[in-house]
Amino acid sequence: MNAQIPPTPLSEGPALSRAGRRPLAALIGPALGARLWRAAALAPAAFFLLIVLSPPLNHDVSAVLNFTQRWIAGERLYSELIDVNPPLIFVLTLIPGYLAEFTPLDGVSALLVCLVALCGACCWLTLRLREGMPEGPVERAVLWALVPLVMVMPGYDFGQREVLMGTVAIPYAVLAARRMSALPTSRGLTFTVTLLAALGFALKPHFLGVPLLVEAAVLLRRGWPRLRISLTDPVPWGMAGIWLLYLASIPVLFPDYFGHVVPLVWDYYVDLGNLNAFRALMTENLGQAALLLLVISVLCTIRRFGPLVLALWAVMAGTFISAWVQHKGWTYHVAPTLMLGGLTAGLMVARWLDGALPPVRARAAAPALSAVLAAVLCLGMVRGGEAPFRELRFETEKGGRLTAWLKEHAWNERLLILTPDIWPIYPALNYSHSQSTLRFMNLWLLQGTNQTCPENGERYRQPWEMSRAEFYVYRTVAEDFAAAPPSAVLVTRHVGIPWCGKEFDFIEYFSRHPLFAEAFRNYHQQGEIEGYKLYVRED
Repeated sequence: MNAQIPPTPLSEGPALSRAGRRPLAALIGPALGARLWRAAALAPAAFFLLIVLSPPLNHDVSAVLNFTQRWIAGERLYSELIDVNPPLIFVLTLIPGYLAEFTPLDGVSALLVCLVALCGACCWLTLRLREGMPEGPVERAVLWALVPLVMVMPGYDFGQREVLMGTVAIPYAVLAARRMSALPTSRGLTFTVTLLAALGFALKPHFLGVPLLVEAAVLLRRGWPRLRISLTDPVPWGMAGIWLLYLASIPVLFPDYFGHVVPLVWDYYVDLGNLNAFRALMTENLGQAALLLLVISVLCTIRRFGPLVLALWAVMAGTFISAWVQHKGWTYHVAPTLMLGGLTAGLMVARWLDGALPPVRARAAAPALSAVLAAVLCLGMVRGGEAPFRELRFETEKGGRLTAWLKEHAWNERLLILTPDIWPIYPALNYSHSQSTLRFMNLWLLQGTNQTCPENGERYRQPWEMSRAEFYVYRTVAEDFAAAPPSAVLVTRHVGIPWCGKEFDFIEYFSRHPLFAEAFRNYHQQGEIEGYKLYVRED
């Protein structure tokens, strides 16, 4: 006889179905939650990316871009375009400059595309370099979120040379950690990171202290048994070779830089607006950076966090020293210290959590913990007067109003700019597609040569009483103005020069030159906004 299988009660069908579905639901729920947490962890980076893509572009970055576009148009760097910056930043800015020249992009858009591409490349290099390195689940998730965040979190200072240096220093620090751990790295990856790091650290002489500290950390971590490896390591020698090649090329390609510009910088720019070392350290920006460095340094001495934390700490310490020796304490000077400090602090917390939590719990909590740390770092960078408030208020404040004014009255025109200001002249000129005819970015040299009152008792020195630097500005402004009169002249009321019986007036000062006085007769005042007077040429 065939045995009959009793029918299953109808009530058991749903129960078994629910039981069968329960593991699937258990799998779907955590997976979806993890994806949402990963998206939340990247949200601060996306937020700051929108900020850096929004106006205004940083004033110094805008000025370098404007000078580079004039260089592309045919003016000679350091003879017709005189600036204190060494030539490398102008050479690198040729990339977005030519991109704007041969594509529909304007200069600002082309520059932002290049800057974001650099950040993307450094994120990709960092990801590649982390392959094979021991990482806990929390550390892996935190680095995934914080590396792109710290590259864009400088906000308004995005694109400054310090920020560029801090960006390329991140993959360089990861490569240094691999070298400390004797992990093999492909030649192509090593060369790419070395080249980017060498260019980043060559942007300013102050930056060379960063690789010095990092290479010292690598040497000490390896120890004497591996001294031979250190002496034949291609990374420091490769960077040194690039620096020597760059230094040797300057007198060949840019002879006027050492022969003409550096003496002016040394005599009149170095001490302009400088603080002494103690007062600089007491500024808000340098004080915050010093406190962050101190806290991280103490934690590193209490507990060992591994070679990557050591490499990042060395970069952070080097960036702080480079900011301090400049004696100004400006926001962009400390930007790389805050970038590397935020990344180092997040990594230290992540490694502590990986050690404190059970492995299963750490893997489950990693996405949420990375989102929390990214949010904390984001909130730490949102402070008064900076991102995103500067961007949100741009159109209604001084920079935006001047930009709109120039767009209306001087769109795509040549202007003589008589002001010691960089902001808000730049980026207003960039957004209005206007070009300055001044050989300098601003009148900083005239400001530097007039820090004391004339000995003759008059408001202005006579030409024969001027220093060579002051007479050079006085003569070239008048001669250039008369030879090719621009469409308009923009003059500031706020000159930043000491009061000597009366206010220093740029129009009055240059009108003492007969060439300037004759040419200026053809201009009438169109209006005034935010302390800037615009004179328009009568056709």
